[in-house]
Amino acid sequence: MSPDAASPDDAVDTPPRRLDRPAMAVVLLIVAVFGLAQGLTYPLLSFILERQGLPAWLIGANAAMMACGLLVSAPLIPGLAARHGAARLALVAALSLAVLFAAVGLFQSVWIWFPLRFLMGLAINTLYIASETWVNQLSPDRIRGRMLGLYATALAAGFAAGPAILGITGTQSLAPFALCVAITLVCATLIATIRNRLPRFSAHDGGSLARVVPQIVFLMAVTATAAAFDQAILTILPVYGLAHGLDERAITTALAIMVVGNILFQVPIGAAADRHGPRRMMVLLCLLTILGAGLLPVLITSTLALWAMLFVWGSAAYGIYTIALMELGRRYSGAMLISGNAAFALMWGAGGFSGPALAGLAIDAVGTIGLPILLALTYGALLVATLLRRERSRPVAGEAGGTPQ
Repeated sequence: MSPDAASPDDAVDTPPRRLDRPAMAVVLLIVAVFGLAQGLTYPLLSFILERQGLPAWLIGANAAMMACGLLVSAPLIPGLAARHGAARLALVAALSLAVLFAAVGLFQSVWIWFPLRFLMGLAINTLYIASETWVNQLSPDRIRGRMLGLYATALAAGFAAGPAILGITGTQSLAPFALCVAITLVCATLIATIRNRLPRFSAHDGGSLARVVPQIVFLMAVTATAAAFDQAILTILPVYGLAHGLDERAITTALAIMVVGNILFQVPIGAAADRHGPRRMMVLLCLLTILGAGLLPVLITSTLALWAMLFVWGSAAYGIYTIALMELGRRYSGAMLISGNAAFALMWGAGGFSGPALAGLAIDAVGTIGLPILLALTYGALLVATLLRRERSRPVAGEAGGTPQ
């Protein structure tokens, strides 16, 4: 079957005319919890293990367990959501995450943390895939881009809140763990309260990774590209900055400015995609990212100009993921949509793993200029693929909100 042709079983319902604001608010809270869990635990647990005198390779291996949990769980979540209900699955994940936060705080041993952080990856990914699917399913098509921009904003804000919380609570008490437990319990309570208004996904919809992956290869490449940029910048930009004479404070400030820009720009990016179309926005965002890569070596020692560039650059580079989510939601609904989001989660993990490694290899091969060259070439290839790609004119598997659970 052609990817553009919908089968008779792919029922097309009418998109929701009005936005269910309470349900959407809960979904945005869930993704903020996902971001907070990563933004807080990565630096917090690294600081604790560093104080214990453990080698860097062991600290890194321990942190990688959460990513392993994300990768392992992604293929399983669509089937579990169809069988047991996405809201029920998310509720169990939120409660499990509260227990895991408490356990990690109480048992501060690297060897106990290995299985605990793997389980955290499973729980976090369940919330991530469910919330990402719900925001698409709940969004009226006319404002889908804005809603997904708000989703990306909530994710970035949650991630940024993690280090900010550590600045207040410190890392030598149980306070940050207690706060995470409280937040996840509130999240679980809200899911239970609103569960009847959240979309469900039927096992009879025919959604599966095997079916959806061949139809969304381009969107998966977009996801991997955004993830590779995100993780490469967070990991390698400090190395790049130090090599050009910046101190740690200047580098962390630059990264913070990039995060703030990312938070502020995702909704305007989504709104512009609603108005002008996702393809045009994808082209513009790729061009801006390539331009930023070209300016990085020139502006790296010019503080104010560098901050201004990073404020826009990170938002453009990450904004392609908002556009990919928008197109996925326009083409699919139900089980196909959650399977598509699971495929995105897999590619986010793959891009997150490969991005820092390739950036490090590029710097080792040609010097620090290798980082901007790699990023420019990557987004240049994506730009060419976007220009050559035929834009879809109709959905593949129904563009509808699911039935209430």
